[in-house]
Amino acid sequence: MEYDKAITAKYRDILKEYWGYDHFRGIQEEIITSIGTGHDTLGLMPTGGGKSITFQVPTMATDGLCLVITPLVALMKDQVANLRSRHIKAAAIYSGMKHADIITTLENCIFGDYKFLYVSPERLSSEIFLIKIRRINVRIITVDEAHCISQWGHDFRPAYREISKIREIFPEAPVLALTATATAEVVKDIQQQLAFREKCAVHRMSFERKNLSYIIRNTDNKEKELLHILSRISGSAIIYTQNRKKTQEVAEFLISKGHTAEYYHAGLSSHAKDEREERWKSGKSRIMVATNAFGMGIDKPDVRIVIHTDLPSSIEAYFQEAGRAGRDGNRAYAVALYNSNDKRTLSKRISDNYPTKEYISNIYEHICYYYKMALGDGYNCTFEFSLTDFCRTYRFQTLQTDSALRILTRMGYLEYVEEMEYASSIHFTIERDELYKIREGSRDAETLLTAILRNYCGLFSEQVYIDEHLLSKLTGISRHRIYEILVSLSQRRIIQYRPSKKTPIITFTRRRVLAEELRFEKEIYDDRKASFEERINYVIKYAQSSEECRSRMLLAYFGEKEGNDCGECDICKKKNHGSGNTNIQHETAVAIMAFLSDGTPRTVEEFDTLHLSRQKLNEALRMLADEEKIETINGKIKIKI
Repeated sequence: MEYDKAITAKYRDILKEYWGYDHFRGIQEEIITSIGTGHDTLGLMPTGGGKSITFQVPTMATDGLCLVITPLVALMKDQVANLRSRHIKAAAIYSGMKHADIITTLENCIFGDYKFLYVSPERLSSEIFLIKIRRINVRIITVDEAHCISQWGHDFRPAYREISKIREIFPEAPVLALTATATAEVVKDIQQQLAFREKCAVHRMSFERKNLSYIIRNTDNKEKELLHILSRISGSAIIYTQNRKKTQEVAEFLISKGHTAEYYHAGLSSHAKDEREERWKSGKSRIMVATNAFGMGIDKPDVRIVIHTDLPSSIEAYFQEAGRAGRDGNRAYAVALYNSNDKRTLSKRISDNYPTKEYISNIYEHICYYYKMALGDGYNCTFEFSLTDFCRTYRFQTLQTDSALRILTRMGYLEYVEEMEYASSIHFTIERDELYKIREGSRDAETLLTAILRNYCGLFSEQVYIDEHLLSKLTGISRHRIYEILVSLSQRRIIQYRPSKKTPIITFTRRRVLAEELRFEKEIYDDRKASFEERINYVIKYAQSSEECRSRMLLAYFGEKEGNDCGECDICKKKNHGSGNTNIQHETAVAIMAFLSDGTPRTVEEFDTLHLSRQKLNEALRMLADEEKIETINGKIKIKI
């Protein structure tokens, strides 16, 4: 497609004015000019590729607003705060907001010349949202994490299916779909589900990460291997585990061995997550041990290593998580620990994620018993739900029950929301004049109270929802410290403070039917189970491969068939050790071992006396370390005993 040079120059001016950059990166400019000229566009950009710029810049060139649909509440809050810091009007609507605040936000977007409105996909079915959105001058619709819309996508979210209805309200607004991972099938399905018009564009950035070394370590002692890897590679690290319990166990193990580590999972409170993330991002803690709940939207470019103690269920998930290493462009490592037990564990996930149809029908029947729901009743009834209590009451397995509820959600019989977040709220229990008389104490408390009074209305007449994340951004006070101040004020009876909480919810979206009347559509159960099994098998194939370059295997999965071996993964290193370089590396290794034979630990600089090139020296040192013949302790190299 040909684009007007004056238009592209305007985009560069906007980039410079608001973001301070002189040039776009990668395929940013191609995507921006495509969406800016009214074409539906799909942008495939790896993690760290600068996706947000692709819709923010063209929006600033219009006289209207960009509706951004994203599943990530933390990301929308961060982007809104970032835009506001650049003096760009932006707002977000997310779960837990008070009805009045939602109305105010939508009214601001109608009359206040706002440029960005961030919403979750679930918001699109809200009646009040659909009424108000018609009055907003929406010029661009952006769908982030667009793979979620696809029936083949690895992170299915039913509400994404409602996005195409927004197109009917704004037929002239082009759609920009963005994702970091998508196979050819998913690309096709995204375009179909979003009703892309005939004149559309797909811009794809190569998923190749030349600075990232992919490595599989076969080991029966994962704890020992973790310590070995962390001793060899310095810098910030992320370790991914499969479940919440294991994050704490691994973190405590690493701490006991002298490392600084945090653990992170979805079950932690918001302020605990923020506090741990901040310690890790600031460098106070080197290692973050986490489930897949951590990472998306996290902006830390200097992560040197990502380690998977358990492989995820798809190459898409692995690629995204591994890709959080080395976003600064410097050498980084993605290491997965694997052994013979892992194949069985991965294969078991198929039955855990797709229990039998009989099992799912049984869960549906017992959910109805649990809430004493009669045949023909239940439509639109909503209940708080305890998965633990339900499984204990009826002796069901937790993992399979959770999966069955998600499948019933896709089938349309109920809606299971694992964690519905209710926002924090406060209400001043004293009069405004009385508040000014007693305001005293720490500077943080004074700063926080000032920010609250400036940014929220109705505080003295009713309970008002607040956003501690936004208050932290505005004041520079940590989320945990804000929590402490608000608790203290509540104890002094100055305010009534209700911290945020997360509660699972079940809503019956149809009247109750007999379990044997449940309809299992082929595309919802059989096709998706087969697709999930394919992805599991590819992960196993990737982990067990001993011949094909790891990078090429990953790129081939996403449709990039051409290209050279990376030269940096464990397979390539093994091949290089067996190639024409063998004699040179062997001679270099012999010289190194002789130099260390007296038992004295040496720094890398001390090897200069051997008169070897730094490249040959590093290659030989890596080979000897891989073979566990040498080790590095406190920055010095010695023969491993």
